[in-house]
Amino acid sequence: MAQQVVMPKQGNSVESCIIVEWNVQVGDKVAVGDVLCSAETDKSTIDVESTAEGVVLAILYEEGDDVPVMVPIVIVGEEGEKFELPKKEPSTENPKEEKQEATASENKQAEKAAAVVTAGEAQGSSPRARNLASSLGVPLSSVQPTGPKGRIIERDVASASGQPLSPVARQQALEQGVQTPQRGSGIGGRVLSSDLQEKPAIATPSRLGEVSEEIQEIPVKGIRKVTARRMMESIHSTCQLTLHAQADARALKRLRAGFKNAKSELGLNKVTINDLILFAVSRTLLEFPAFNAHFLGDKILRFGHVHLGVATDTPKGLLVPVVRNSDVLSLRQLSEETKSLVDKCKEGTIQPDELSGSTFTVSNVGAFGIEAFTPVLNVPEVAILGVGGINLKPVEDEDGDIIFVEKMGLSLTMDHQAVDGADAARFLKALMDNIASIDLLLAL
Repeated sequence: MAQQVVMPKQGNSVESCIIVEWNVQVGDKVAVGDVLCSAETDKSTIDVESTAEGVVLAILYEEGDDVPVMVPIVIVGEEGEKFELPKKEPSTENPKEEKQEATASENKQAEKAAAVVTAGEAQGSSPRARNLASSLGVPLSSVQPTGPKGRIIERDVASASGQPLSPVARQQALEQGVQTPQRGSGIGGRVLSSDLQEKPAIATPSRLGEVSEEIQEIPVKGIRKVTARRMMESIHSTCQLTLHAQADARALKRLRAGFKNAKSELGLNKVTINDLILFAVSRTLLEFPAFNAHFLGDKILRFGHVHLGVATDTPKGLLVPVVRNSDVLSLRQLSEETKSLVDKCKEGTIQPDELSGSTFTVSNVGAFGIEAFTPVLNVPEVAILGVGGINLKPVEDEDGDIIFVEKMGLSLTMDHQAVDGADAARFLKALMDNIASIDLLLAL
C-alpha cells in the first residue's frame, strides 16, 4: 500500500520548510532512512529522511517550494501501484488541486507529454511548469523565472499567463515563441492569433562609454526573511534606548594570556575574551533580574536562570544559539558549550530548540574593529549587549598623569517600556566593574 512521507516537524517554532534540493526522482527505490531531500527552516538546513520503503511514486513539491510541516511531500509504494494525490495546503502553488488517481507510469508519461517544447525552452524549467505552459500556450522563453538557480516553476507560468488563448493563437505562440498579451481582442479578452506580437529584442547600450549592467535578483527567503521580519518587529514594537560605555580590559587581556599558556589538561587554552564577557554578563544579570526578562506588553516575565543568546554570523545569516543556565556554568563549561553551539550554527546542524528561549543576548563585533554600535533588541527580551573591540584610550591616573589604558566598548540597548534609563546605567556600570575585576569575579 502506498505511504506518504511528510515534511517533519522541527521544534515548536518552525511552521514550514523550503525544499532546497531533491536527492531522488520518481521511480527510484528508497529504504527507510534514505535522505529524500534537503530542506531549509528559518534557522538551519535539515535532511528529510524516508519513513517508508519502496519506489518513489510521486514527488509532490518542487525545489524552492515552501512546505508546511507535517504535510505529505513524497508518496512511496510498489511500482505501478495506484495511489491518491492529497490536496495541497493553501500556502503552496496550487491550493485548489483536487484528489485524483494516478500511477507512476502515468506520471512519467504526463511529464514527457508536457515536454513538447523546444530543447532550449525545456532547459531550466520544471515538468509541471512545462505542462502548464503547453496547456496555456505560454512560451517558456517569455516567462520570468523565480525558482532555485533561475529555474522556471509552475507559479512563474501562471503569473505570465493572461487571458485564455484561442487554439490557433496557442499553437502559434508555442511554435514562434512570441509573447502573449494580458488581454486580447476576442470575446471576454480572449487572445487571438492577430493579437500576438513578435518577442521584442533586448535593448543593448549603444552610446559611447555606456556599460551594460547585469542585475541579480535574489529572493528574500529562509533565514534572511525571518531576520528581516524580526528586526522590523523589534523596531516597531519596542521603545529602544542605547547606552554606550567603555570597560577596562586589562584584566581580560591578562587572563586570556594566562589561559592560552596554561597546561592543556586544564582545558582553558581555548577560553576567549568573548567567553569571559559572557561569564561576566551571566553573573551581573543575577544582580539585576529586571534585565534577565521578557516584556510581553501586559506583563513581564523574570527568569530565575540566565539563558544567554549569542549572536552568531553564519554563511546563511544571523543566528542566535542559546547557552542555557549560563549562570551556573563554570567558565570552562560556558566556553565549551558556546563553541559547540556556534559550530552547529555554522555547519547548519543546529536544532530549532537550541535557538529559542534566550533571556538576554550578547552580540560581539569587536573582531571587525567596531568600537561601539546600536544592537537591535531580540524581542521579547528586555535588553541586549553589544561588545566592541579593545583599543588604547587616554586616562588620567591618580597622580593626574595621562596614561593609555586598554578599553573595551560596550553598548547596551534596552526597552524603555520595561526598564528605566537609570536602571540600565546601573546595570552597565556593574558590568564594567565586573569586567575590570574579572579575576575576582571568577573566584566567587
